[in-house]
Amino acid sequence: MDARTAGQAARTLDLIHGMSYFAPEVNESLVAAGLSPGRMCYFAGRSAAMGAVGAGVVAATFYNFNPEAITSVIPVAWTQAGPAAVVEARYRGVDAAMRRIYGVEAIGSSAFDEAAALAATAARAIPEASGRPLYAGHAEIEWPTEPHLVLWHALTLLREYRGDGHIAALQTAGLSGIEALVSHTATGNGFQEQFARSRRGWSDEQWRVAVDSLSDRGLLGDDGELTGAGWELRECVEELTDEMAVAPWAALGEDGAARLLELGTDLRAVLVDQGVFPDGVYGSAVQR
Repeated sequence: MDARTAGQAARTLDLIHGMSYFAPEVNESLVAAGLSPGRMCYFAGRSAAMGAVGAGVVAATFYNFNPEAITSVIPVAWTQAGPAAVVEARYRGVDAAMRRIYGVEAIGSSAFDEAAALAATAARAIPEASGRPLYAGHAEIEWPTEPHLVLWHALTLLREYRGDGHIAALQTAGLSGIEALVSHTATGNGFQEQFARSRRGWSDEQWRVAVDSLSDRGLLGDDGELTGAGWELRECVEELTDEMAVAPWAALGEDGAARLLELGTDLRAVLVDQGVFPDGVYGSAVQR
């Protein structure tokens, strides 16, 4: 399997992981564990696998969020709920969300079993955790046993493994967190600008500064669109990201990857059809 095809498969399947950030059951479960509603649930829920880390670690591993938004909830979150309790609550919420969205009959089907087995084969083939801190934390979580949770867990591992590599690619390209976000939204894929800015916690002024910086480098035009050089840089970032994340997909093989993509596309369609994602999220690609 070539890296580009593997990358397309990963982006397609990422929505199945991403539903955990929007399904109300996950937030409710995290709040029940002691966290405050809103941003704390996101930042603590996703970073808890690394332990009671500080705001600097979360900002570094999440990359394109405003650090100011993180310091408002981390590390105080760990005084309200310990990391282990947060991880457990997150999986309980995912379980409840998937049961509601797909239905008990569907998650007990052979299709779910097959998708889970294929995704687990790929995730277990991830070569190592070196240089992949967010993946490393999640890789130490005990595997669930129910197929729908195995699927979500496996896709989470693949997602965070790819995401850690993506950050390395962005740094290689000389793009800061906010510059990465601005340039990504300029491609027209994934998050829309207004949603990206508010969801990631950046002010209008901070966004304008990043736009000016990219414009000065010749990556954005006066119309806010990517220039030729901007498109070339973004393509280089995606190609490098794909290359650094291809190993588990190669282990799955072309036939296995194609089958997982076929099954996953149907599962992803259910999420979109049921309106799991708010306006501004769903596009031809998913923002990491």
